Amino acid sequence: MTLPLFDFFAGMPTVGIVGGMLLVLAVLGYTGAPLWAWALAGAVGLYGGGAPLWVWIPYGGLVAVFNIGPIRRQVSAGVMGLMEALQFLPTISETEQTAIDAGTVWMEGELFSGKPDFEKTLDQLYPELSDDEQAFLDGPCEEVCAMVDDWQVHQRGDLSTETWDYLKEKGFFGLIIPEAYGGKGFSVAARSAVVQKLGGHSVPLSITVMVPNSLGPGELLLHYGTDEQQDHYLPRLARGEILPSFALTEPNAGSDAGAMESTGEVFEDEDGELKLRLNWEKRYISLAAISGVLGLAFKLHDPENHLGKGEDLGITCALVPTDTPGVKLGRRHDPLGVAFFNCPTEGEDVVLPLDAIIGGKDGAGEGWAMLMDALSAGRGIMLPAQAVGGGKMVTRVAGGHAAIREQFGLSIGKFEGIEEPLARIAGYTYIMDAARTYTNGAVDQGEKPGVVSAIMKYNTTELQRDLVNDGMDVLAGNGISQGPNNLMGLAYQAQPISITVEGANILTRTMMIFGQGAIRCHPYALDEIEALMEGDVDAFDDAFWSHIGHVVRNGFRAFGLSLTRGRLASSPVRGPAAPYYRKMAWASASFAFFADLAMGSLGGMLKRKEKITGRFADILSWMYLGTAVLTRFEKEGRPEEQEAFLHWSMQHAFAQMQEAFDGLFENLKVPGGTWLLRGLVAPWSRLNTIGERPGDDLGGTLARAIQEKAGAREWLTEDLYVPDDPDQPLGELERAFRLSREAYHVGQKIKAAIRAGDLPKRRPHQLLEEAVEHGVITEEDRALVRRADAARERYIQVDAFDLEEYRQGRMLPGQPADRGALDSSIVEGLERDVTDVEVTPEDVDGAAPHPRGDGAPDATDEDEPEADRSGAREPA
Repeated sequence: MTLPLFDFFAGMPTVGIVGGMLLVLAVLGYTGAPLWAWALAGAVGLYGGGAPLWVWIPYGGLVAVFNIGPIRRQVSAGVMGLMEALQFLPTISETEQTAIDAGTVWMEGELFSGKPDFEKTLDQLYPELSDDEQAFLDGPCEEVCAMVDDWQVHQRGDLSTETWDYLKEKGFFGLIIPEAYGGKGFSVAARSAVVQKLGGHSVPLSITVMVPNSLGPGELLLHYGTDEQQDHYLPRLARGEILPSFALTEPNAGSDAGAMESTGEVFEDEDGELKLRLNWEKRYISLAAISGVLGLAFKLHDPENHLGKGEDLGITCALVPTDTPGVKLGRRHDPLGVAFFNCPTEGEDVVLPLDAIIGGKDGAGEGWAMLMDALSAGRGIMLPAQAVGGGKMVTRVAGGHAAIREQFGLSIGKFEGIEEPLARIAGYTYIMDAARTYTNGAVDQGEKPGVVSAIMKYNTTELQRDLVNDGMDVLAGNGISQGPNNLMGLAYQAQPISITVEGANILTRTMMIFGQGAIRCHPYALDEIEALMEGDVDAFDDAFWSHIGHVVRNGFRAFGLSLTRGRLASSPVRGPAAPYYRKMAWASASFAFFADLAMGSLGGMLKRKEKITGRFADILSWMYLGTAVLTRFEKEGRPEEQEAFLHWSMQHAFAQMQEAFDGLFENLKVPGGTWLLRGLVAPWSRLNTIGERPGDDLGGTLARAIQEKAGAREWLTEDLYVPDDPDQPLGELERAFRLSREAYHVGQKIKAAIRAGDLPKRRPHQLLEEAVEHGVITEEDRALVRRADAARERYIQVDAFDLEEYRQGRMLPGQPADRGALDSSIVEGLERDVTDVEVTPEDVDGAAPHPRGDGAPDATDEDEPEADRSGAREPA
């Protein structure tokens, strides 16, 4: 041909041509260039290479197929048919669809994209408390903590009557309810701060306040209740005249709440009025036994189609006054000895008006959507707040204990073996608190990030479990000897509870974070599935080809960022956080590419590969937690004292991602490509790691920071209840810690004198008199050391009981002076005897016997004498 510049590559060196082509390819792929740009680049390549006509013709056809909509949609229709025939994409049930549609997609969508906008992740609300909210935290919250002795609560099996009345009087049960109805109307950040503070002092106290202010009648009424329901219930709930509870879990419906067997039936009574007939068996329902209104989830049936919505309406939520005939309450579970009301409840032919349904007639069949929408936010607020409170408590206690406790003449905190768990305790607390604040800001802005809520619930409770275990290791004997002076034992005892509730952690990790996240957060997957289910070729065409471009872009980004260790990416900030933003871009691109690879290889089978989805969940989780840490550091002004915590947290986060990536590369099976993952990608990942665990020196910096009188031990445990009274266990620790720090310089003077040969080589405590005589220390120094030694000696003592005292305590724990909630104004207002348990003939003779204390069915042998279950029994 004689066209201008045709075959212009001919005069260029081969290396230059190949290099230029690769560069163009990399730029197009890395930037996610549109199809027309690829077509243009291809045309330039063919033109410069002098391609003959027979090459241009198929190339033009290919360009037409992918760039001309009507032609491309024919290809898309064929792809749809193939996917349907292979049943490639997962089918979504109605309940799954409701769960996926619930809530909103927030920053998890950015991280899932492979190309997160870090300006956006940083430009989020970082909430602060109002003056009224801070005053409540500094006033009533401090006061109620001072009222509660957690050991006495444990012995009593309940909070004191005084405490229950105080919680009611000060409005603790109405934090979530707007001021217009008599509540506090607190922000999410404030409710979180309250639960965090209480949770750092007493788990039963925090749960008691948490339940009415999280998922339950109050929140559901606010969002979905009719005006009449709101006007009737919300003021009473705000004043604490009635306590709410919410009954969801059943013997055969735990994490799979959609499998519930509780039923409601619409019927017409003798007067022609529509009513509900409810039957249920629920368990693990917090506050149920002392509640005045029970929120109930059940499957609603309308055999005569009175409501015009069909016979089976689905899951519905209703408000059941607990004094309604047929409601059975009065028993409680014993969740590992943690003294909060957690109860079973049953209902037999309970009849209520139709307007008991939350939202009235319009709310019939909408219960699952209500629950999923509420859970999509609530799960990420209250349990994480309690976990952070626990983390701050462990940080304060373990750091102080390590500084006070001495072995081999040294504070145990100086041993590197102790520094390791102390570093984790401090680092995890910093991470959790950053994520708590970041998430609170989102929900306060109106977001309902379902996947983030699952990330928060799973990770904060798991991190709390780890740091409590570390704290127990540091406290050793002081942690395992139960009694009024044990600062850690009851928290350790309570750990499995938060792991289990609101979605067991195992399933939260494997099914919700990535299982739902892969559909909900992916920019195209849900659109593809819905288009396939509806047979919408146009919608599928838009989503499918955009998805292909998304995969190509992330593949190039993952490759390029891996080669350059993230240096190709930009950072929204300068300073110590900048390298971590670049690494986060690398992590996001790699995650997004391999997530698509897994989805493309396994299709609908992926959700059953829970070991794979769990590893993806770990990567997404630590990307989110890392993003929260980066935001905290920047929003709080890059404080110098936090820099070591930033580095430790981010290095730990990337190390966790690396471990998950390694597991994926060793276990993910890709048809035709498994050898590439095992033989090339996995070795390269181990050689070119995205992160490694924090070094010993950095961990030592964190460990020392929480053993010092000022600094991290203070700002990291901000808003923790710390009593001044040395007669309280934590107050006793604080006094011993303060005196030991004040006396530290005295020991240093004596050690310097020993090294100089002015004093003999003995332990400093044995040289006090000689040190005074030689003028090494003053008499005031000696007195200070003796006070510190006395305080230390007092603190390290553990509880011991007389043999008969211990025996009596095991038989009749606590012998409480009052009956807690049962004697409080909370119960006085109920029109039922909360201790009355109705026992029907079926409970004794039928197929479902009354449960014994040991959880096994009662003996039915007529010759077996009936056991006395009214009180404690002589131990065998």
